[in-house]
Amino acid sequence: MNELEMQLHYPLGDTLAPTGGTLEVAPGVKWIRMSLPFALNHINLWLLRDSIDGQEGWSIVDCCIHRDEAKAQWESIFANELEGLPILRVIVTHMHPDHIGLAAWLCERWNVRLWISATDYQVARLGCMGPTGFGGDRAAEFFASHGLNSPEAVTQIKARTGYFPSLVPSVPPQYRRMMDGTVLTIGGKAWRCISGYGHAPEHMALYCESLNVLIGGDMMLPRISTNVSVYEQEPESNALLQFLDSIDKFRALPEDTLVLPSHGKPFTGMHTRIAQLHDHHRDRLAEVLEACTERACSAADILPVLFKRPLDMHQTTFAMGESIAHLHALWFAGTVQRTLDPQGIYRFGVVG
Repeated sequence: MNELEMQLHYPLGDTLAPTGGTLEVAPGVKWIRMSLPFALNHINLWLLRDSIDGQEGWSIVDCCIHRDEAKAQWESIFANELEGLPILRVIVTHMHPDHIGLAAWLCERWNVRLWISATDYQVARLGCMGPTGFGGDRAAEFFASHGLNSPEAVTQIKARTGYFPSLVPSVPPQYRRMMDGTVLTIGGKAWRCISGYGHAPEHMALYCESLNVLIGGDMMLPRISTNVSVYEQEPESNALLQFLDSIDKFRALPEDTLVLPSHGKPFTGMHTRIAQLHDHHRDRLAEVLEACTERACSAADILPVLFKRPLDMHQTTFAMGESIAHLHALWFAGTVQRTLDPQGIYRFGVVG
């Protein structure tokens, strides 16, 4: 446990939800933990005791990527953890593959509706149906314009046309829209949607006042900082400011709220964690500004400033998005200016 984590409290200690099973973390709230074949090696999913149209059952929150191992874990849960009751709906916090990957399979398996923000539904649908799958020529051109332009990198990014649909082969043909402030009645309890930006197009966290529980998705993680990136679909966004403004919404919730994150362990101390994340990004921005003071930098130049460890190409694309997000935060604040050099690369240097 690192120094920052020691400032938080983990009510369950080191106890984790068992593979293929669940662990109750609040009345009517069960924790599921599924493995992922990435460096981030797990995702937390949730079962909520529910009743819809007079039928008793469960709602699922988030799904895991589309893979046989995850399907097998779900089947074990269906057989052993539902108390003989059906799944009534599938709720997805946002459109990233580990959250929406199995949504179509689950909705078809139980003949139920997907609940998600409209923005994330449409972006996920585009990723499944579009010709690039969030890779390909446009992504390669975008990263090249920010300095990641070696022939090897360009070739690898151009080839990543099937990444998203390999993890999310389809989304359900219909959905129910969640919006900021939408209140879902789940098991007789009110769960309020809280929108978040900067990590996904329109992320939805869920807060239940009567349980004092927040399903934070990826907007509130205890150990790692949420990926905040700029990508080619919205090439001039101010993602970092959007993210920081979004997590400040959680300050209105009680400090002792039990936070159920998508990665890591359930924790309390959310206000402390919000302050930690602000401090983290303020420190990173200071490092980026120092680098841009010495010379005008591209996002590729900033990679070793923000990331001290070696990165493979999969990690590099996320890191590039983060680098651009930090540069854009300084650019939108007027602290640095952006120029396009003769090679077609954006560089950011101090004003004046």
